[in-house]
Amino acid sequence: MKTEKTVKTAAPLKTSKATIDRLPLYFRTLRLAQDEGIDIISSEELGRRLGITPEQIRKDLASFGQFGKKGVGYYVNELKRNVGEILGLNRHWNIAIVGIGHLGVALANFQNFVSLGFNLVALFDQDPNVIGNRVNHVKVEDIKELSRIVQERHIQIGIIAVPAAFAQEVADQLVAAGLKGIWNFAPVKISVPPTTKLVNEDLSIGLSSLSYHITHTDS
Repeated sequence: MKTEKTVKTAAPLKTSKATIDRLPLYFRTLRLAQDEGIDIISSEELGRRLGITPEQIRKDLASFGQFGKKGVGYYVNELKRNVGEILGLNRHWNIAIVGIGHLGVALANFQNFVSLGFNLVALFDQDPNVIGNRVNHVKVEDIKELSRIVQERHIQIGIIAVPAAFAQEVADQLVAAGLKGIWNFAPVKISVPPTTKLVNEDLSIGLSSLSYHITHTDS
């Protein structure tokens, strides 16, 4: 019987952004393969599922350690665990959502947070009609209590789902409270200090880009 092992991994100092951006794709694909009951997967099969060359996959993974066995492939559970550790998903980050409108509610009900290692522990809004409600078993708190609750519940990541006009103010509050990362869904550019990691998720840009490609494909 094969005993799975955890490979000691560390992000190289010069890992490219493209490689880092592909890691979540590897993790998701391995998780789906695991759900399908697949024990071993080749770089060719991973590449087929992702539209990435096997050579690129092997190069990306080799940046972090020695994985798989030549002539055999990758043990799915083992590689998924190791990629998850590289991504830090084994640390079980506590997250909060600010802005409990339609988008905030949809994000709060995202079922994969837990399976990815994220714990939704707080929701914030300024609307008296929303404060006190529960979404996915989490109570909506007054945003005035944000700093205190962030400290009490050891929250590391904040998700901004407020209108554009309020996004920078909310970002400033999250930074002041000591959050390490912000995932911004507001359709506006916000500024944070270098010590806070920022990821922007602008849905309008994605749709506009898709519109462009469809338009010029049909023309």
